[in-house]
Amino acid sequence: MLHYTAMTPAAAAIARLCDPAFEVSAHYVISEAGEVTQLVAEVRRAWHAGAGSWRGRDDMNSRSIGIELVNDGASPFAEPLLSALQPCLAGILARWSIPPWNVIGHSDMAPGRKIDPGRSFPWTRLEDKELALGPYALARVELDELPPCETLFRADALAAGYPDGPCETLLEAFRSRFAPQRSGPLSRRDMGDIARLRTLMETFDKDRPQA
Repeated sequence: MLHYTAMTPAAAAIARLCDPAFEVSAHYVISEAGEVTQLVAEVRRAWHAGAGSWRGRDDMNSRSIGIELVNDGASPFAEPLLSALQPCLAGILARWSIPPWNVIGHSDMAPGRKIDPGRSFPWTRLEDKELALGPYALARVELDELPPCETLFRADALAAGYPDGPCETLLEAFRSRFAPQRSGPLSRRDMGDIARLRTLMETFDKDRPQA
């Protein structure tokens, strides 16, 4: 699960994450300069996710590895940070047999409560390296785009893995990752894209070998 720290520099973020008074932690912190600091062993629970769920599973602190990216939430992500993220993430996926489509942002599991890593995060960069699912994957799925319907959008969002919530909250979380350039009311494009994501997730589940 990817986060941004919403504070800089890295030393301040690490101090906050290591202070018991704040009851927050993460497995890794990646600085703007690309330095990777491990705070919690991957086998241990870190308090990085909070309330929310993904694909019908809650207690995400116990089900995920949290990576904090040092960023103020408004600036572009630093190039050294992004370059360091790729091998860090690739290693985690390999060690735990995590498929790319289960790499998520904080906002994916807590729409409305959290917005990180935000619209500025370049998901397509991870998608190019097969480290996450992003907009390119949706574009490869051919589906008819239905007229805007909040009920159907919510149903498809839940089927794709998002937790339940108001349509506008789910729409913002979805656009933040898969259509960051898009704004305005629910559109045919949104309807088509959420249906494509639902289709992809259902296909991944069907094709993935069962442990």
